[in-house]
Amino acid sequence: MRYEGVTCGRDGSVDNHMEMGKKLLAAGQLADALSHFHAAVDGDSKNYMAFYRRATVFLAMGKSKSALPDLSRVIELKPDFTSARLQRGNLLLKQGRLDEAESDFKKVLKSHPNDKDEREAQSQLTKSDEIQRLVAQAHSSYSSQDYMTASVQLDAIIETCVWDVTSREMRAECFIHMGEMGKAVSDLKAASKLKNDNTQAFYKLSTIYYNLGDHEMSLNEVRECLKLDPDHKQCYSHYKQVKKLNKQIRSAEELIQEQRYDDAVSKYETVMKTEPKVPQFSLLAKGRICHALAQGQHGSKAISVCSEVLESDPENVNVLKDRAEAFIQDEQYEEAIRDYETAAKHSENDRQIKEGLDKAQRLLKQSLRRDYYKILGVKRNAQKKEIIKAYRKMAQQWHPDNFQNPEEKKKAEKRFIDVAQAKEVLTDPEMRTKFDHGEDPMDPESQQSHHQNFHGGHSGFNPFGSGPFNFKFNFN
Repeated sequence: MRYEGVTCGRDGSVDNHMEMGKKLLAAGQLADALSHFHAAVDGDSKNYMAFYRRATVFLAMGKSKSALPDLSRVIELKPDFTSARLQRGNLLLKQGRLDEAESDFKKVLKSHPNDKDEREAQSQLTKSDEIQRLVAQAHSSYSSQDYMTASVQLDAIIETCVWDVTSREMRAECFIHMGEMGKAVSDLKAASKLKNDNTQAFYKLSTIYYNLGDHEMSLNEVRECLKLDPDHKQCYSHYKQVKKLNKQIRSAEELIQEQRYDDAVSKYETVMKTEPKVPQFSLLAKGRICHALAQGQHGSKAISVCSEVLESDPENVNVLKDRAEAFIQDEQYEEAIRDYETAAKHSENDRQIKEGLDKAQRLLKQSLRRDYYKILGVKRNAQKKEIIKAYRKMAQQWHPDNFQNPEEKKKAEKRFIDVAQAKEVLTDPEMRTKFDHGEDPMDPESQQSHHQNFHGGHSGFNPFGSGPFNFKFNFN
């Protein structure tokens, strides 16, 4: 049910606001109830029940920080209000303000409370005493650099004192020393929310992300620090470094997107010079250099850089894929297959891996037969002009007219035909694409019709057409 058309605004009586607030609170309409209790407090700043009701709504909304001042005002106005003092003690205990919490619990016990309140106050007082002991032990363990023991003791403290900023920050330091950065981040994020203007928590979060190689998150956290204090020296100095590095990495990625791979390599080399002390950034830069080199058809260089990255991060799927591609460029097909198979173990259903593996397997099979690039002595990324130049040289070298010995002439004729076929395949974009994907356009099994049109089982195949074999040069 909702209460509509309420007529008692700020000019209405405090009693009306109190009554409507109670009804709305009972109906679960917390925001509307809160508005009425605000009005009641504004109408009578000494009405302890108005403060108490508003504190009740704040607690129901999970806003304990706002509830605490209201409960303190209630106790100030009515020191014998046991329920308010007990609730404040519980909030103080959750915040880790143990001495203040114990004071409230002791006063409740001295006020001749009802049985329920007495049991609760006694139980909470006993719990607070135990936590006091744990706090002393945790500080001792931390001072002795026994971070594992300290973290366990702090676990027990935080289980009760869930809003205790000091304990969370100390536990975060323990986690940092133990190398458990994820847990440290979790505690510091909580601390940044629990304590207003907690610039130090944001600074530590930024440095942790930075050392993990996450420049984007590092930049976000250090900006939060500077929002709170633009003149914070540590945060401003760190911000300049992170911003510079972030800009360089973004620029390098843009170059990769533009397929300016050599420029991207240079930019990532600059990244490593900008931050030589954090291994994660060197690893990130080398991983992307590996990618740029592979995409830029620098197979041998890519293999070297990719291998360096994989020594430190052997399960890096992207680098495994890039090295596999580089191995293909370098005609090391078995190595490419191994890399794709390793990558597949860590990334199932990756279409790139499946396609790359199929390609490497086809090329391996093909390499055991004819390789038109090897026949002409050119690289797999050779341009058409280089292919034609190599063809001319090889055709002149193996022209059958150059050989008189019958055996040598027969061998030259076979090689001469291979050279002509290699030239035809590699200068035809469609045929070359097929060959690069593991298909042989001259293979009778897969390209029978084309094969027959080309040389009809070698009978009548005259790639040159002059001399005793009726061959003449065709260098187009």
